[in-house]
Amino acid sequence: MGSVAAALHERGFSVTGSDENIYPPMSIFLEKKGVALQEGYRAENIPADVDVVVVGNAIKRGNPEVEAVLNRKLFYLSLPEVLKDYFLRGRHNLVVTGTHGKTTTTALLAWIMEKAGRKPGYLIGGLPKNLGQGARLNDSKYFVIEGDEYDTAFFDKRSKFIHYLPELVIVNNIEFDHADIFNNLDEIKLSFRRLLNVVPQNGMVLLNGDDHNCVEVARDCLAQMIEVGFSENCAQRIRDAAYSPDGSRFKLGDDSFEIPLTGEFNVRNAAMAATAARFYDVPSPKIRAALKSFSGIARRQEVRGEARGVTVIDDFGHHPTAIGQTLHALRHRYPRHRIWAIFEPRSNTTRRAVFQQQLPDALKVADGVFVAQVAKLEQIPQEERLKPEAVVDAIAAAGRPAFYEKNADAIVDRIAPMLRRNDIVAVFSNGGFDNIHEKLLARLRA
Repeated sequence: MGSVAAALHERGFSVTGSDENIYPPMSIFLEKKGVALQEGYRAENIPADVDVVVVGNAIKRGNPEVEAVLNRKLFYLSLPEVLKDYFLRGRHNLVVTGTHGKTTTTALLAWIMEKAGRKPGYLIGGLPKNLGQGARLNDSKYFVIEGDEYDTAFFDKRSKFIHYLPELVIVNNIEFDHADIFNNLDEIKLSFRRLLNVVPQNGMVLLNGDDHNCVEVARDCLAQMIEVGFSENCAQRIRDAAYSPDGSRFKLGDDSFEIPLTGEFNVRNAAMAATAARFYDVPSPKIRAALKSFSGIARRQEVRGEARGVTVIDDFGHHPTAIGQTLHALRHRYPRHRIWAIFEPRSNTTRRAVFQQQLPDALKVADGVFVAQVAKLEQIPQEERLKPEAVVDAIAAAGRPAFYEKNADAIVDRIAPMLRRNDIVAVFSNGGFDNIHEKLLARLRA
């Protein structure tokens, strides 16, 4: 939403917007772009002369601005409808999907196409450092877009990616997530089947060939398909992957690539982006140069600061698989350092008990763990709620120091005296987490 708002503002539209909470990095980005922000929802935030209201998929009936839109009989659209009707028709749309790695893979692919001189339009659910913004809505014939399986809006419960008119689709992986939208993994698979069902026969589907769920959903797809992965059955096989504190190296076919990102999952992301670029005849030397110069994404293993020899890292990870993969990557990036994980159960899935068993296994990859109270506790019935104390107990039983504290301030109070020089603190949250990163750094400096 924020990226499209900024891009529309650059095209000459007058754009305003509201959100429940406004926090960096998107708040700073939008302010710099001149987009007026309102914190909190009020009917009077909607201008009297508004032409169209774009309703985000987190907004529900009962929201005062939604009720004002309906009562005033204003013209409203979902964000995917805006993209489909005004930006995506007639383009070569490259749609990147999957439970994990969407943002990084989309940014990698957009950067490759940019470095190859294709000047793509793009929409990315984060802030890629190379590109400087998450969206560019230009007149290029190429459009690279992150395709989310989350629902479109309160008035359209289909997955957002159904609207994106794909010519090429990347399916990175498929796992259960979004427990507020989907009841089980089969419902998620159905959404992916619907997406693949609208890829044209002259299009392309790139699958994670190591992921059984990906292979299964593509079984009846009529488009061309290529499996990408480490296993022998993959037509584009990743080989000779090697990891170091400076990044990762791998081979794909006869070509060797390197990226300044650590971890097996980032190698997969890069391999997918490279294979997609090849479909559009981008030469290997240009792909190689783009991957090597990729600077990463805000809030993906992003160093927020260092104080008293302690490095504080911010990461958007909230699914157990993503958390575990990131912690393993940090082991490659910071060998022989103690790694602490601080986790806020904030997403609609991790606030529930869905991952009660998986979260301890993911978090105990760290040398020490802190888990905060479930965010917006009152919204989840107690019997359905994640039990952070039980997560902590399971980690402690595995021999790792683990602690439960209610909020950011309590965590900072407890962890600060325990930290020593060369420690790494990785904070996992898909929200602002009460600015815990800066609070911890300030405490350490003091």
